Amino acid sequence: MQTKAAVVRAAEQDFEITTLELDAPRSNEVQVKMIASGVCHTDAIARDQIYQTYLPAVFGHEGAGIVEAVGSDVTSVAPGDRVVLGFNSCGKCSKCLAGAPAYCENFYAKNFSGLRDDETTAFSEGGQKVGSHFFGQSSFAQYTNVSDRSVVKVDGDVPLELLGPLGCGLSTGAGAIINSLGVKAGDTVAVFGTGAVGCAGIMAAAAIGATTIIAVDLHDSRLELAKELGATHTINSRNENPVEKIREITGDGVNYALDSTGVVAVTRQAADSLAINGTVGLVGAPAPGTEVSFEVGASLTRGWKFQTIIEGDAIPQDFIPRLVHLWRQGKFPIEKLVRTYPIEKINDAFADSASGEVIKPIVTFE
Repeated sequence: MQTKAAVVRAAEQDFEITTLELDAPRSNEVQVKMIASGVCHTDAIARDQIYQTYLPAVFGHEGAGIVEAVGSDVTSVAPGDRVVLGFNSCGKCSKCLAGAPAYCENFYAKNFSGLRDDETTAFSEGGQKVGSHFFGQSSFAQYTNVSDRSVVKVDGDVPLELLGPLGCGLSTGAGAIINSLGVKAGDTVAVFGTGAVGCAGIMAAAAIGATTIIAVDLHDSRLELAKELGATHTINSRNENPVEKIREITGDGVNYALDSTGVVAVTRQAADSLAINGTVGLVGAPAPGTEVSFEVGASLTRGWKFQTIIEGDAIPQDFIPRLVHLWRQGKFPIEKLVRTYPIEKINDAFADSASGEVIKPIVTFE
């Protein structure tokens, strides 16, 4: 069948809207008619080949849509089901079998290669391969074939045009707080960077009852939104030293600090803002080879921990419905973060995301 899709043909080029051929879903695949897809920083770094993937390709990994058809081995969903799409995993390695699919031993191949295991692609153009299965889904296409491990069924009354970002960015931020760091009611938390991931972390911390939630960013407009989402304090790090200010607010430092920026200097600030036995979590995606240094001598007696976090340590089929439940309760107001764009305006969506004008762009299909 034919499908409209946004294709990247070479590194650092804009997306091109074109028509591709889509093959039939394999036995372990689900064909989905996309309603909408979130725009994520990971799509941008793949577009620019900071993380290498097959080109030309269809990216997109925060999709939401309706099941059109299923492969012969698929039992989790049926045609007509409404779904949100998460990351992919093999389901067979020791990490997947231990309930940690975000650390799948085949994570890169399953999510970034742009190819099936047999090196075929779901998309083609003029008989030539076009990369597919980005994060198991390649959701910047009106129709796409999705790995069954990426598919999460949701209730029929939820707004699919809103929920796609739960597939990656928002579940990463919320999962970092709830799953990875294990923040509890009464804890103190600092979130560095109030983009989509950081805002999700703030909402999650507020939802579970953290008593001090400190948002750190360079933009006053984002800090104002952070207050609406549950931050009890805000710090503009352009004007104030965040480490000193956090210690002033808390007395010793925070129990948990989450760095959603991936900027080396910010990661160091997050670590320096910790209380005794505190933990810093890193969910930003710096370029491969990036290094960060920490002062060891004086901090040795403080017993602090450093943790890298992938996909919020989430199991999509479990965690995404939990976030939908929080949204229903008004505790996870995704609608305050998003702006929608028709798929034809996808390059504008990426530009507005990069400039900081929009926290979470979502592209929509007819």
